[in-house]
Amino acid sequence: MATRAQFGNSSEIGVFAKLTNAYCLVGQGGSQNFYSSFASELDGKIPVIQCSIQDVRIIGRLCVGNKKGLLVPDTTTDQELQHLRNSLPDSVKIQRIEEKLSALGNCIITNDHVALIHPDIDKSTEEIVADVFDVEVFRQSIAGQSLVGSYAAVSNNGALVHPKCTKDEQKELSSLLQVPVMTGTVNRGSSVIGSAMVVNDWCSFVGSDTTATEIGVIENIFNLNPDNNDEVDNDKNKQINKMKQQIKKAALQKAMIDDLI
Repeated sequence: MATRAQFGNSSEIGVFAKLTNAYCLVGQGGSQNFYSSFASELDGKIPVIQCSIQDVRIIGRLCVGNKKGLLVPDTTTDQELQHLRNSLPDSVKIQRIEEKLSALGNCIITNDHVALIHPDIDKSTEEIVADVFDVEVFRQSIAGQSLVGSYAAVSNNGALVHPKCTKDEQKELSSLLQVPVMTGTVNRGSSVIGSAMVVNDWCSFVGSDTTATEIGVIENIFNLNPDNNDEVDNDKNKQINKMKQQIKKAALQKAMIDDLI
């Protein structure tokens, strides 16, 4: 299910929140309605942690994480780091890293299996991403944009990418991520998807300006509302199901070839 939310006067909730399958971080200083929308959906499932990074609340753009780990820039204070360590589940590794592209949330996007990173990111950062998140890492751009974290959202079920991403690019991304990939927008036509929404395997939060049509696409590609698929365009359902079958078939063929070898 996709839930609309707003941080103050801003619909760019991906700037102020970070959602994974193990925890949710939200920036300090938002309204009670903003926190309540997250708490009502996530309470009892994963911790919702109010925090800041380098004394600012745009935490969604400064950090990146999945269920196994969290990376924060080296400008994160000792007090902020300790607060995160105390609040996160014990199974989550947290590491402060030195990287010139310090807005990590703009430059890296990951689910629990694969990470895409900015083409110019340091080699040492690439190795840390692979180690802390326990994922495969690929240097990639999306629709000619190097800020992969800004122009896409990804879970273990699917990925939503910049509307100008070509069919060939979508196929390449789908092959890398091993999930269906679809183009779309959030917040009434915004292509900056990562700043306008957050998603995990069972729920999503989108900016308050997001239209019903956009929510339908989001719930469909991320498989958030399987009981209500009739409400979503049947062609999109068929396209996504076909992509899922192709991915499963390719994985099965690879497994059979590996067995023969």
